[in-house]
Amino acid sequence: MASSLLSRVWKPVVFASLCAGLLAGCGVEDGAAEEGNADVVQISDGVEVSVSPETDAKPVVTVPSGEEPPKKLFTFDVVEGSGTEAKAGDSVAVQYAGFNWSNGKEFDASWNRGAQPFSVSPLGSAPVIQGWNDGLIGAQVGDRRLIVIPPELGYGAAGAGGVIGPNETLVFVVDVVSINGQS
Repeated sequence: MASSLLSRVWKPVVFASLCAGLLAGCGVEDGAAEEGNADVVQISDGVEVSVSPETDAKPVVTVPSGEEPPKKLFTFDVVEGSGTEAKAGDSVAVQYAGFNWSNGKEFDASWNRGAQPFSVSPLGSAPVIQGWNDGLIGAQVGDRRLIVIPPELGYGAAGAGGVIGPNETLVFVVDVVSINGQS
């Protein structure tokens, strides 16, 4: 089930139940990053997201309250990796945490399932939301990448399982563990 969580096709009832359990045990209060222990990323003029830079731990993220989200896909490497950049057709293994822009609440994280990497393959046409297929192109092993995904590249007007509302902008922090099995 975990590997299909970001799939375009799932059973909404199972998804909602799983996410409700994940939300109950996320351990992050109000999605706030600790003061002084986060990198601040400017999304647009005056709109910032903070992300903890420690790639050996689940990211702590603060999403701005009441600010307009970007209209286009936004990516930024909070921590830069090295090596070959991911391209279409690659298999990319990642750790991730996802948050709703509208309320800053975490809705899912691979870290909550024993930190088992999630595979995105083949990149560009993987059975995940299009924002992931597009947002991981160019990533390198070791990256902690912030990906802000507008609704049309996420779950659109339908939302997802009662956990992601209609027309929600999504905020993901994705740690690239390996590309084509190379870490």
